[in-house]
This record gives sequence, structure tokens and C-alpha cells, in this order.
Amino acid sequence: MRLMQHKREAYWFYRFLSIFYDDYVNPLFWTEDMREKALDLGDWNGENLQVIDVGSGTGFTTQGIVSRVPADQVTCIDQSPHQMSKAKAKEDLQDCTFQIGDAENIPFPTDHFDRYVSAGSIEYWPNPDKGIQEAYRVIKPGGHALMIGPLEPGTWFSRYMANLWMLFPKEQEYRKWFEEAGFSDIRSVYVRPHWHDGKTSQYGIAIMGVKPAAGDSPAAVQTKGKQAEPMSIGRRLRMTWRVVVGSLAGGVFIPLAILANTRNALLGRDSKPLTSQQRVALLGILVVLVGLVWLIIR
Repeated sequence: MRLMQHKREAYWFYRFLSIFYDDYVNPLFWTEDMREKALDLGDWNGENLQVIDVGSGTGFTTQGIVSRVPADQVTCIDQSPHQMSKAKAKEDLQDCTFQIGDAENIPFPTDHFDRYVSAGSIEYWPNPDKGIQEAYRVIKPGGHALMIGPLEPGTWFSRYMANLWMLFPKEQEYRKWFEEAGFSDIRSVYVRPHWHDGKTSQYGIAIMGVKPAAGDSPAAVQTKGKQAEPMSIGRRLRMTWRVVVGSLAGGVFIPLAILANTRNALLGRDSKPLTSQQRVALLGILVVLVGLVWLIIR
């Protein structure tokens, strides 16, 4: 299991990342253009659609949903109270319903929602097949489930760091989980940020399926998640180690993305102005590089 692919590790990872998430993560890895392209795959026609946003985080994806559906018809579920507090503070999300919950054990009855959305959450699920079966369970017959997540990187270094950090499924795995859960009419589109050229691999995927019949997923009885480990001293030490190393592995991608965006700007390719926080990070990268060069040549 990847270092962040565990509920307790993910909880503490987001305890600290929530401070920086909207400034560093979304502008680089989950942009407005990506969000709109992914959500456009969904069907938002119908009156009084009840929508659940699972792994809603700081509410960035939810903001795209409430531009299509009234906020008082949207329920946000996340296991991180720190991320959720950021979402609750956003003016356009004031009428949403917020509830702490687990993507693999959603605290709502079967056949309850018309639409299910989850963006950037599956990477942390210990049992992604079970989470997708839960998506099937909580929507009504004819309801749509939309999953947005990363794809395994193409280069060896990015692939190694990604798979050390969290789950980066293959496209065929997403389709297999949706098919086995019982979804029909499965469709998908690729999404990528402005700095990713898409030459070596696709960056991310939005995949949607329709629930054909009432009740639980036909695969639900076959899948049981592992029981949570008791929080012994050894488990706490192991969790601390995993959070620290996993955070460092994940942190590698922020400077890589900033440098890729800066390279595109210098070459006149597709790029976006760096935020003030990203400019500070870029300055820090340059200082580190200059320091390394100085140590080598002195």
C-alpha cells in the first residue's frame, strides 16, 4: 500500500496540506479548465438533482458543481475536518450540506442521490473498488457517478515517486472497477493541466457511469476492506514515518510543475502566471540549486 493510501496517513497529510492546498495544489494540478472539462462529462439536466461530492476537500470541485446545481442540493463528504473548514468558509458553498465521512463507507442510505462526484480522492482509498461500489449504492437507478483521478505517469522517475506516494491507477483499472461495480454506459475524457504536454502519458481521467438498477452494487458482497489496525505505539511510529516520507515524495511534484510551467512561459508555450506563493517556491528552488552548484564547484 502506498505511503498515503491509508486513511490515518491521509488524515494527517491533509491536516498540514490544507493550509497550502488552494494556493499550491489546485493552480498546478487541478485547474479550473480541468474541472470544467471533467464536470461537462456529467449530465446535469433535471429538476431538484441531489448531488453528493465525495472527498470534497477545500470545495474547489464543489464550486464547479454549484455553478450547475443549486448549492442547497449539494452534500459534501470528506474525512478531513481541516479541508472541510476551508470549504465551509467559501461564500458560494454556504448553502451546501457538509458531513464528515468515508468514501468507502458513505453515511447515507442506498438509492439516495441523483448524482455522485469524486475528484482527486480515489488516490487515497485503501480499497478503490469498494469506494466505487459505494458510489453505485448511494445513487438512484438512472443516476450518474463521475470519478476524476490521476493516471500512472509515463516517466520512470515520476512513476516511482507517484507510486511511493499514493495510488495512480491505470485507465483499464478505472474501467474494470466501474464495470465490476455494475455501471453501464461508461464514458470518459482525459484531463491535464496547462504545463503537462501529454507526450509520454495521459495525466488524469474523468470517467462516468450510469446505475441501471436499484440496490447495492452486484459486486459489493465480494469486497470487504481490511480492518483498521489498532493504534499501538509501533503503529503510531510507522504512521509518522509514512506521513513524513510520503509528504516528501508528494512535495517533489510541486517544484516539478512550477519549473514545467516556467519553462513553457520562457519558450512561449501554454503557461499561466505564477501566483505569489508559487513565485516564492520558485525562488526557493533556485536558491537550493545555486547552493548545490556552489557546493560542487567550490
